[in-house]
Amino acid sequence: MSGMNHLTIFQLNDTHAYLDLHPEIFFEGNGEGRFRNAGGYARIATILNEARSANPDGVLVLDNGDTFHGTYPAVTSMGESLVPILNSMGIDGMTAHWEFAYGPNQLKKLSSLLNYPMLANNCYDERSKQPVFPTHTIIEKAGLKIGVIGIACHIVDKTMPPHFSSGVYFTLGNEELPAQIEKLRKVDQVDLIVVVSHLGFPIEVKIASEVDGIDILLSSHTHNRLYKPVRINNTLIIQSGCHGSFIGCLELEIENGQILNYHHKLIEVLEDIQPDPKVQALINLVLVPHKDLLQSAVGETKTALHRYSQLESTMDNLLLESIAEVTNAELAFSNGWRYGAPIPPGPVTMNDLWNIIPTNPPVSTVELTGKELLEMLEENLERTFASNPYGQMGGYVKRCLGLKMFIKIENPAGTRIQELFIGDRRVDLYHKYLAAFVTMQGVSQKYGTNRRNSDYHAIDALKQYIEKRGIISIGLNGTVQVV
Repeated sequence: MSGMNHLTIFQLNDTHAYLDLHPEIFFEGNGEGRFRNAGGYARIATILNEARSANPDGVLVLDNGDTFHGTYPAVTSMGESLVPILNSMGIDGMTAHWEFAYGPNQLKKLSSLLNYPMLANNCYDERSKQPVFPTHTIIEKAGLKIGVIGIACHIVDKTMPPHFSSGVYFTLGNEELPAQIEKLRKVDQVDLIVVVSHLGFPIEVKIASEVDGIDILLSSHTHNRLYKPVRINNTLIIQSGCHGSFIGCLELEIENGQILNYHHKLIEVLEDIQPDPKVQALINLVLVPHKDLLQSAVGETKTALHRYSQLESTMDNLLLESIAEVTNAELAFSNGWRYGAPIPPGPVTMNDLWNIIPTNPPVSTVELTGKELLEMLEENLERTFASNPYGQMGGYVKRCLGLKMFIKIENPAGTRIQELFIGDRRVDLYHKYLAAFVTMQGVSQKYGTNRRNSDYHAIDALKQYIEKRGIISIGLNGTVQVV
């Protein structure tokens, strides 16, 4: 290779099956968020098409995963309804996380239907110990040979329901990278190494600091809106929000395998972007059959419901209050999920409820001792805030109702909780407390006794709670206090 090469890399990450326009929160200096509609694959297609017109052979489009799961049309089709839309986008490769929610066999089926590769250097078959998916691919764009390595989310077999990882296991993927990079460089003679990872920004920064030879690292999982790249050990790292509200664009000038200049833009997928008509038609085919169900109103909210906060959120407080009410439990727990488009004040629809908890799990109860509560909460805090990023394997802090804990985030594992109160009383280590929860991420199997499923599923509980009141107002309870 000689001369100057102009390559444009587009990143999609954590779209969570948001196919079309939806509400999004944009942070502002007054400490409050402003709602605007954003997103949709047809608008993203317009952005990509314009870039391809300007640089016909120089556009690389990569998807970090959390793509096939998160909304009703995706979940009810086990991801298959998205395939025609994704195949129309000109994507060059992807990796995975929530894609495993349908089980590895369904993910293999979905991958076989795509016209681009699913990449994972860290997902192995339990029997053969061989990679389940290709570890990398080589793509030629802008006169360059580009080696693209995928790293799937490593927590699938560690913190998520067992069927997600049936017959497979995951490593962190970092130890595999040096040999893969060396082979791509020396044997395959690639000009550029791009890593597409779903490990989360803190972990990816650490990997970039330890592993030489990565030119570009496309980061995801933690829903960061990076308005400028982070440069670590000559690796450029970008991440581009979530829900398809943004698309990351990295324009590179490359000469003799060296990045001489780069320009990055975090592009908001604005409502007024003209949707690509072919992609919009494919989206409509998926959405129209569910329109009557999903647009039906359940009630109204006076307060914004969202998950864009680390310690506690209004959206999850609604979920917790709903599951506590149908079970008469004194405590309630759910996972600190990041996904779920925000709901502005106004009508709440069935579509909103499915976006809150698309798996619609049963509402369960369990009896937990005070000692188990402390252990469970300390474990969650360590998985969220581990000082070594390689120990981080969660979303936000576990969502809690009925308790109040005072924590030191900076403390070592097992010592973060300074005080824990249940109601207005200090926790009793030997008392058993009845807790409602959803999914094993709410309360892991190793904690508690007398686990039972109620007659309710999560969406039933949410619907009943809102319909009973008509208009809801959900605030923050100060459940987790940083001291």
